[in-house]
Amino acid sequence: MREVAAYNTEGVGYFVATSVMLLLAPPIYAGANYFILGRTLYYIPYLSPIHPGRVVSTFIGLDVIVEILTGTAAPRVANLDRPDQIAVGAAMIKAALILQLAIFLLFVAVTAVFHLRCVRAGVFARKIRIVVVLLYVSTALMLARGVYRTVEFFEGYGGYLSTHEPFFWVFEASLMFANSAMLNVWFPARYLPRSNKVFLCKDGVTEEVGPGWVDKRPFLVTLLDPFDLVGLIKGRDKATAFWEAQGTGSSVRENGAGGARV
Repeated sequence: MREVAAYNTEGVGYFVATSVMLLLAPPIYAGANYFILGRTLYYIPYLSPIHPGRVVSTFIGLDVIVEILTGTAAPRVANLDRPDQIAVGAAMIKAALILQLAIFLLFVAVTAVFHLRCVRAGVFARKIRIVVVLLYVSTALMLARGVYRTVEFFEGYGGYLSTHEPFFWVFEASLMFANSAMLNVWFPARYLPRSNKVFLCKDGVTEEVGPGWVDKRPFLVTLLDPFDLVGLIKGRDKATAFWEAQGTGSSVRENGAGGARV
């Protein structure tokens, strides 16, 4: 699409399509990371800083805001007959890019808290370490790409980055290709159980099949309070700590290189 747009400079449709795809593709990669982190937190639920089932809904919800801003801004930027609309669209894209960077940093913070807790608890096994490193590297690649895009839009379409194609191939195409290749070579599902009901016991070795961690709060409440801060204050989370009763669930097998099979 970018190649076609380069030889059809009068085709506004090509420009809009190229802009939308470039801006909307990274959140899809980010969504994959949200699923991976959520599944990892299900595996070690007692160290999770956020309800595992709410990782995806929380971060996807934030990404939806980015997508709406981007999708709304792209046609405005391409409206050459309305300079005022171009300025509005550019401002919306800048806001979306800054918000996206903030979401990436929040995701890294949640991952880092989980990482630190695993190390302190002595359950940071090799397969969990691989998954966490994948999340760090993938997020770092997207963060670098996000910084590039943010600087590019703040410079404007006549800026140095926008008028020099090599920057696109280094900080956009190469980074996203590296991210795709990495997640295919080190496929995260190889290191996690097939079922999210399988969890690692606190001994760091035994895996058991539990009832899973179900959030029984109303859906709207879970969106407004994904971390269940009210539950933490009232001690409600202790009532669902099924991992405390180790030995009452179905034993899977000892923790090995591959994921548990149920």
